[in-house]
Amino acid sequence: MTRPGLVAGTATLGPVDPELSIGVFARRSRLSLKALRLYDRLGLLTPTRVDERNGYRWYRESQLVTARLVVMLRRLDMPLTKIAEIVSAPSRLGAELLASYWTDAERRFSVQRELVEHLRNKLEGKVPTGFDIRQREVPEQLVLAEQRHTKVDQLSCWIGSAMGRLGKAATDHGGVTGHPFVVYYGEVSEDSDGPVEACLPIDLGQAGAKGVAMRLEPAHREVYTVLRRAQVEFPQILSAYDRVMSWIGEQELVVDGAPREIYLGDFMTADPEAEICELAFPIR
Repeated sequence: MTRPGLVAGTATLGPVDPELSIGVFARRSRLSLKALRLYDRLGLLTPTRVDERNGYRWYRESQLVTARLVVMLRRLDMPLTKIAEIVSAPSRLGAELLASYWTDAERRFSVQRELVEHLRNKLEGKVPTGFDIRQREVPEQLVLAEQRHTKVDQLSCWIGSAMGRLGKAATDHGGVTGHPFVVYYGEVSEDSDGPVEACLPIDLGQAGAKGVAMRLEPAHREVYTVLRRAQVEFPQILSAYDRVMSWIGEQELVVDGAPREIYLGDFMTADPEAEICELAFPIR
């Protein structure tokens, strides 16, 4: 005969997954009461019961596993929305989401490391090296154009799609007659959105054609440098901008228009050492 509450053959007393008050749960999970209330609002870690009379929250002991996982994920500087996605996913999918997040984070850290090095050199007054600066005369061009305000995280995607649209339009207007280029009328960053203009040269005889946005790019002189694919990556390209601007100042020239990047080939398939882009500033 067994006593009430005692399962025959075991020494377990009481409930298998006991309730814990929010205070006890906070201490055992190492989460503050403020954090627990926030996680409840976000649906990240919700109590199993809320007392209708006083609003007091109760959790199950088994939820400590999730709480401790949240604590560790936060140490990765992971956003709460991403944590919620991981802890609510099945184990294998959660692991895949974590691996994907960390791959993106390492890529971001690599870019930031390069940017810090660039800024250190700038603050120390070091002049970027390895850029051959040239000048040339550029004739008048008729270009199909598409302009947009965009921030840096969407820039590459937009350039690719815009050039695709312009390329299709060019087939109805005599075809492409020169390298595509992008004009930067304003800073493009996490806080600034240009605007930016994608341009595709077509035959001057197509001027006035209807049904497509086009404009005349006036003849001008420009200072430029040719970049390898590896140099076009952000933030490496910032060194090229700095060097060209410094050279223009050293020669006592005046910038007379927005900078542009002229693409000489397929960036996605080019070898890292291939000359793939020209960075140019109109001058007078």
